[in-house]
Amino acid sequence: QVQLVESGGGWVQPGGSLRLSCAASGFPFSLYAMRWYRQAPGKERELVAHISWSGDNTNYADSVKSRFTISRDNTKKTVYLQMNSLKPEDTAVYYCNAPANDYWGQGTQVTVSS
Repeated sequence: QVQLVESGGGWVQPGGSLRLSCAASGFPFSLYAMRWYRQAPGKERELVAHISWSGDNTNYADSVKSRFTISRDNTKKTVYLQMNSLKPEDTAVYYCNAPANDYWGQGTQVTVSS
């Protein structure tokens, strides 16, 4: 059974940091590129970051470049999203995704406010 389980969300003040984790099971994680998406209230889901199966290649949405870092540990079957210098506009539910088979996690809420 395929599972993607996100964790690490929560509330943080502007300028703060959070690290999201997504633990995968049920498929050959090390062979899959992975992505993080987010969806804010009333908005469409948007792609935040992408990482290749090896971790050698990453891509980011312009809105998060230089603030967010995607990484992965294939031995732990986990993908991460380090989020720094958080802004209120980063508030959203963050989802982990394996695009090849369109696997999705349940999401984790990130709220940035003072």
